[in-house]
Amino acid sequence: MRDCRPDCDCGDSDEKPLSFGVLNHWLVHRAMWPDHRLIDLLEIEHPIVLSPMAGFVTLELAAAVCNAGGLGSIGCGPMEPEVVAKTIRALRGLTDKPINANFFCHVQATTTTDREEAWQDRLLPYYHELEIDSAISVPRIDIPPFDEARCKIVEETKPEVVSFHFGLPDSALLDRVKAAGCRIMASATTVAEARWLEMQGVDIIIAQGYEAGGHRGTFLTQISNSVSSSQPGTLALVPQVVDAVKVPVVAAGGIADGRGIAAAFALGAAGTQLGTAYLLCPEAATSQPHRDALRDADSDATFVTNVFTGRPARALSNRLALEIGPIANGLPDFPLPMGALAPLRAKAEQQGNSDFTPFWSGQSSLLGREMPARELTLKLVQEAVDRLKQLSVG
Repeated sequence: MRDCRPDCDCGDSDEKPLSFGVLNHWLVHRAMWPDHRLIDLLEIEHPIVLSPMAGFVTLELAAAVCNAGGLGSIGCGPMEPEVVAKTIRALRGLTDKPINANFFCHVQATTTTDREEAWQDRLLPYYHELEIDSAISVPRIDIPPFDEARCKIVEETKPEVVSFHFGLPDSALLDRVKAAGCRIMASATTVAEARWLEMQGVDIIIAQGYEAGGHRGTFLTQISNSVSSSQPGTLALVPQVVDAVKVPVVAAGGIADGRGIAAAFALGAAGTQLGTAYLLCPEAATSQPHRDALRDADSDATFVTNVFTGRPARALSNRLALEIGPIANGLPDFPLPMGALAPLRAKAEQQGNSDFTPFWSGQSSLLGREMPARELTLKLVQEAVDRLKQLSVG
C-alpha cells in the first residue's frame, strides 16, 4: 500500500504507509468504485489507465496520470532497448506511483520484395505529384517485437505493470517478466483472445472495442478486412469478456468522460483505459495539425484503415486512406509500409497538409478536453463517481 498523493485533500501526505490516516484515505478512494480488483491489484487510487499511445505519451503526461491516482503508461514498442531503460528511469524520477511499460508482440516483419515493390508502385502517382524522385532510397522502418534485450530491461527496471499489444511474448520471456514482479496486462479484441490470455496467466485483460483509436490488438486470427470490420464494439465486448474470464477486465474504446467510465463499470469492468481523451492535454506530444483535426472532427470522422502501417488502426480520415483504403490488400508486413510513405509524409507536411499523415483517434474525439492531464484525470474520476452514485440511487 502506498502513500497518498502530496496534493491530496485528506492532509495525510506526511503519514507513513499503513498509518491510520493513509489507510483511511485508501479505503475512502476504494469505496468509490463498485469493483476494487484493479485498484487492489495495482495499488492505485483510481481504476483509470492511460493508453500507452507510442509517440504521443510523454514522461510528463504519464507522470501526471500516475500522480493523480491512475496508472500512467509509456509506449515502449517502437523504442530501442537503451531508450526504454532511459525512459522508465526518467519516469521513476517524476513519480513514485506504479507505472506501466507497454510493448508489441507482433510477428516480426518479413521482407517480401514483390509486396514492397507493389506498394511503392501504388504510391508512385503521389511521388510524381509531390515531385519526389521515385528512385529515392526509402527507409526501412521496422519495429522488433518484445525480445531478449527488452526483457532484460524490464528485469532491470521492474515497472509495476508490463502490458502487451498484439498478443504475448513467448512463454520463457513472459515467465521472466512475471518473475521480475511485474503485473501483466494484455489486449483482447474478442472473447476467444481474452480466454487465451487468461490461460497464459495474464493478470488483467484490456477488452479493446472497435471504437478504440490506434491499432487493433487482434492476434489470434489473420488480420483482414473482415476481421477488422467484425470486431465487437466496447458495449458488446466488455460484458462477454467479463463473463468469460475471472481476472479483472479493463474496458477500452470510445471512453472519454465519466459517463463512459460509469458505463464500463455497469458492464462489469474493473477499470477503463483512455487514450483519445488525453490527446489534447498540453503534456501530450500531439502535433498542432493533429490537435486542430481532433477539435474539428465530426463524430463519424474516423475509420479503421491499414494503409499507414500494414495493420488495421483507427484514425481520422484523410486522402491516402480514402483513395487507397481504407483496407488495402497485399501490403508489406507491419510496419514496413511506413518506409515508402515517409518521403510523402515529410514533403506533404512541409506544404502544410496531412494527406499522408495518420492522425490516430478513437470515436470519442468530440469528447476530448483541453486541460492539464492531472486535472483531467481527477475530473474524470469525479464525473464517474457522481454518475455511479446517480445510478445506484436510481
